[in-house]
Order: sequence, then structure tokens, then C-alpha cells
Amino acid sequence: MSRSLSKGPFTHPKLLKKVGKLRVGDKTVIKTWSRASVITPEMVGFTFGVHNGKNHINVTATENMVGHRLGEFSPTRKFVRQGGRMQKEAELAAAAAAAAAPAAPAGEAGKAAPAKPASK
Repeated sequence: MSRSLSKGPFTHPKLLKKVGKLRVGDKTVIKTWSRASVITPEMVGFTFGVHNGKNHINVTATENMVGHRLGEFSPTRKFVRQGGRMQKEAELAAAAAAAAAPAAPAGEAGKAAPAKPASK
């Protein structure tokens, strides 16, 4: 459920105080754990270290981010590649083909057969 329009967007007061102390263009990273804070126009141009549960991810606020929350730009889950043995074999074959392609002499580049796409 979204926040009431009469209340306005929430930004942690301590975060606003830290932004107020810095000048525009300052490269200082403002560390915060307040992922629910909304990015306001005053925050544009500053770099925030948004905590993702393990470490701080640097997020530089731009004009397009105004109205979004800081937590949207700091993912909390790490994507683990899908697929098992077959996927690894296909990737190794693609890497080997890519490594072998530049090794061919420059004069015979057009004579090589096109690479066959990997099948399932």
C-alpha cells in the first residue's frame, strides 16, 4: 500500500540533514540504512551508500530517480546463474570458440565456416 498523498513522501530526517551539510558536486559518500527514503530533488548529484543487508552499494542520485526509493537501486539478492552441467558445457564451448576465432590468420578470416549455435 502506498503512502497517503496528504502526508507527502518519506525521507529520513537525518538523511536530509546530511545532504544539507554537503555542497553540490561533493564526492563524499553518504552512508544510509534507510532504504525506504524517497529521493528528493535536493538529493540529485550526491552519492549514497545504500545498505543491502551485507554491504553498502554506491548509488548516485540523478533527476530520473526523483520519486523512487533508495532501496530500489541496491539489490538485496544475488542472482545465481541457472542451469547445471549442460549450461556450463555450452558456455565453455562458446568461450573456446571465441578464443579460437581471433587466433586465425587475418587473410583467411572470410574462409572460416560460421559457428554452429548450441542446441538444447
